[in-house]
Amino acid sequence: MQADTHQRGLLARWFKFAENGTSMKREIIGGITTFATMAYIIAVVPGMLSHAGIPFASAMTVTILMTAITTLGMAFYTNRPFVLGPGLGSVAIFSFTLLGNGVPIGVASGIIFISGIIFMLVSFFGVRDFIVTVIPHGIKVSVGVGIGLFIALLGAREAGLVIANAHKNVLNFGDLTNPHTLLAIASFFLILVMSIRKIQGGILISIIITTIAALCLGLAKMPTHFFSMPANISDMAFKLDISGALEPKYLPFLLAFFIPDFFSTLGTLLGVGAQAGYLDKDGNLPGIDKCFHVDSTATTFGSLFSCPVLTTYLESSAGVEAGGRTGFTAVVTAICFLLTLFIAPIATTIPEAATAPVLMFIGINMMKSISRVNFSDVTDYLPAFICIVITIFTFNAGNGIAAALVVYAFLKLVSGRAKEDHWSVYLIGLLMLAYFYNLTLH
Repeated sequence: MQADTHQRGLLARWFKFAENGTSMKREIIGGITTFATMAYIIAVVPGMLSHAGIPFASAMTVTILMTAITTLGMAFYTNRPFVLGPGLGSVAIFSFTLLGNGVPIGVASGIIFISGIIFMLVSFFGVRDFIVTVIPHGIKVSVGVGIGLFIALLGAREAGLVIANAHKNVLNFGDLTNPHTLLAIASFFLILVMSIRKIQGGILISIIITTIAALCLGLAKMPTHFFSMPANISDMAFKLDISGALEPKYLPFLLAFFIPDFFSTLGTLLGVGAQAGYLDKDGNLPGIDKCFHVDSTATTFGSLFSCPVLTTYLESSAGVEAGGRTGFTAVVTAICFLLTLFIAPIATTIPEAATAPVLMFIGINMMKSISRVNFSDVTDYLPAFICIVITIFTFNAGNGIAAALVVYAFLKLVSGRAKEDHWSVYLIGLLMLAYFYNLTLH
């Protein structure tokens, strides 16, 4: 009993419970709450990666390990309750746009690696404010919106709600009488109820309920066993092809990984930091540089295992809301994830009717930031519109960003407002023109 009390005392001193006005109980509850709100990635991320030919079990092992390891890094290096995991936008680009179009996994991982290195340079050399200034406001806002709609469309396709009509070259409704599609629709509305009622872990609960319903309806099969050892990840580990990733045609994808990761991390850290009461009188988050160090290093580290961009999850706010205030909250979340390493047979039972609505819901929620576009300035809203529609119409976030940067530079030049932006904006615009020229040659 004394040893247990002593251990709790060590943890309390290490994570500074007293200074942060928290306790062991509150931290554990906070960690479990965060896990419950983002545990859906255990099924959703591997499911998306499996569409690109990566074995589900291997993808699940990598997803869990990378989430746990990088979250522990955040916990011990920053003592903040922030949790990391693969960003669904980057998973979609990695799986459907790159691997889905024949890009080798080594090259795709190499693009993420380079993105991570750039993020590390930005984080460790203190040029964060410069990046914030250089990337046009409308574009950095709209990138997430375009990727969000891309994710929502993927979810609708997996649910059977939307199908391609090859004869008319358009998208049509799928078979709305199909049991799989009907169950997916019901699951989507269940997620809406959970969200509106602000039920913690609502997405996870809806996945569980939908999976049980699928089993009862014969749309899913019970596993032959419920537990297994973690899958071998040799088919995902150390596949980097950095030289291949340096080809100019991949530059837009580099931006598609970097821009959302950078600005999503910045927004999440400040948003959750404000919720936890961390911000100073000027609205700054003390120690934010250390958080950026972890986030950027996580992306680079994860790329070694073919893991899409690892980013700080907004679901960390759930743990903060439940009382978590220190890195021990993140430690508890990481431990919960590690315990799920052995449930691959259960995870493979989860049908697309349960995971597709999650993609739809999360993708639609990513549209919120469109309200920050300045619709009274054509140089702000038109590139934003271009970024979104080109991403959706071409099923390619890289194309959307490239087109938006070209249009932005053009509008600034013809409106006589070129001096409002750094010269690098126009250099990037020229590089994007070179990207499109290269596309016409293939």
